[in-house]
Amino acid sequence: MRPLIFLLIYTLNIYALDFKVASYNVENFFDLHYDKTEYKKFIPNTKTWNTISFQNKLENISKVIKDLDADILALQEVESQKVLDAIILKNPQYKFHKFIKNNHAAIGLAIISKFPIINKKNITVDKYDKYSRDILKVTITIENKLFVVYINHWRSKRAKESQRIKYAYALKNEIMTLDNNVDYIIVGDLNSNYNEFQTFKYDKKLNDTYNITGINQILNTTINENFVKKFNILSYNTRVHFNTWLELAHKERFSSKFRNQNVTPDNILLSASLFDNKNISYVNDSFNVFYLPYLYKNNRIYRWDFQEINGYSDHLPIYAFFSTNKQKSIQKKLIIKDTTTSMISKLYSVQQISDYRITNVTVIYKANNLAIIKQSNTDKAIMIYKQSSQLKLGSIYDMTIDKIDLYFGLKQITSISNIKLKKEDNNFKNLFLDGNNIDLYDPNIVNNIVYNIKGIYKKKYLYFNGSKIKLYFPKAIKKPNDGDSISISSGHLSIYKSSTQIVLHKKSDFTIY
Repeated sequence: MRPLIFLLIYTLNIYALDFKVASYNVENFFDLHYDKTEYKKFIPNTKTWNTISFQNKLENISKVIKDLDADILALQEVESQKVLDAIILKNPQYKFHKFIKNNHAAIGLAIISKFPIINKKNITVDKYDKYSRDILKVTITIENKLFVVYINHWRSKRAKESQRIKYAYALKNEIMTLDNNVDYIIVGDLNSNYNEFQTFKYDKKLNDTYNITGINQILNTTINENFVKKFNILSYNTRVHFNTWLELAHKERFSSKFRNQNVTPDNILLSASLFDNKNISYVNDSFNVFYLPYLYKNNRIYRWDFQEINGYSDHLPIYAFFSTNKQKSIQKKLIIKDTTTSMISKLYSVQQISDYRITNVTVIYKANNLAIIKQSNTDKAIMIYKQSSQLKLGSIYDMTIDKIDLYFGLKQITSISNIKLKKEDNNFKNLFLDGNNIDLYDPNIVNNIVYNIKGIYKKKYLYFNGSKIKLYFPKAIKKPNDGDSISISSGHLSIYKSSTQIVLHKKSDFTIY
């Protein structure tokens, strides 16, 4: 009987497998046939796009595809079936593939798969806009189990958020037709950060939707401005999605760069059904960015270069693993609610928090509607925004943090409660940092107050000690003239769109000499 038992175990295991799903925006991969819809630099048989360009791009993208070695790969910015055919010719392991593109659009969507694609559907986003890009829906069979993939390429941020919301609603309406137990994912270039509701709301050029975003509020990756978590995703009575970017450390969350700022336009969103341990399941903490040195090095993504006739894309591939085998249950991690007493530095490692008690914090700076608090010179400082009227400069408090936010990359507290005055501290300036003894570009000291920095002001920058840093003055503060010598006595070390700067909120923060 023992051989039979071993045989039975083997038979059961061969029907359980892990598989890899990836998404890659290949950035404007055009063919050599003139369709009159091409972007100017990609008109075929010209100086900027020709046979050599096409072949080099094909070799490079094929190298990425081979090294990535995904079982299912969604592609964006593929111009035509001709381009896809050329890719498949280089990558014959992908026996199943689909492509869509609207007739008037310049670029389309594709998916290549090692598993059979049994169904394909184009989801119309805007029937009145001939340039809009449809969403590609495919159904794939994996060990006789169905897996639905929605491939997206939403409008870029040249358009306002209302245009991306159209894509989110089209997708949501389609998803609502699915049975609750259908396993599906949403992938592609959504041109939306995973925390778009935080990053776009202060941008008047984008925010025409009263702080509503397609990725967060329409597709429900957040509920009441709290991210949907894996441990309780099955408890919601509405369709919600988990964004896999939350699995990475904050500094690792990027698949592209915009003005040297880390951004996450590429996303993999998971349905709740992928956590029910039926059919297909998500492999916990398997999400990652694919950045080998030839794609990313020295803070640079190696995109296509017309002069060198070489390069890849301005996006990095992202990927995650799934399984037909049952997975371990996912335990709750206490990052949304924490009632323990702890340090300010904790606030920099989480996205949301409530009822978080911090003690012995000193108000080291106040200006208008903000305050800077700090506990010691061994921990971080942070800004309190629009809640500072209850606080006095040089006083030490215990308080509860109810809400935190990001303002163009700068962490800030936006709601506090249960404020308890402990004592006064006349030596609060001892918590300032000497600008001559620190690296002002060290991200660990952001939100600190710095002093003892002298230099020459010129074209928005302070030049000092062989270095320079950008200065920002609110409208109410008269800026120095170019060439003025200035001395900073209390500058707010800040970040704006990933660029370090010193904000001088008050006239008393600096002197001209």
